[in-house]
Amino acid sequence: MTKKYTDEQKLSIIKECSSGIPVPEICRKYNIGNSTYYKWRDKYQGMDVQLIQRMRSLEQENKRLKKMYAETQLQKDILQEVIAKKF
Repeated sequence: MTKKYTDEQKLSIIKECSSGIPVPEICRKYNIGNSTYYKWRDKYQGMDVQLIQRMRSLEQENKRLKKMYAETQLQKDILQEVIAKKF
């Protein structure tokens, strides 16, 4: 599945609507649903491009840290099993 719009494009669509164009008209113009527009608005409203890029980098870092934590927990569980079998 590929993304149809980049974060920057989503931000520009939101800004376009805040200029006074009705939401249904913008949704038709960009071929998106009303619910999609409102999800984007909730997520991106008040942001600029640098903030969106920072958010993306933090999401990637969070994903990496969660993966590291899960791997560490798995190693801990394996070591506890080995210790329990020895005794």
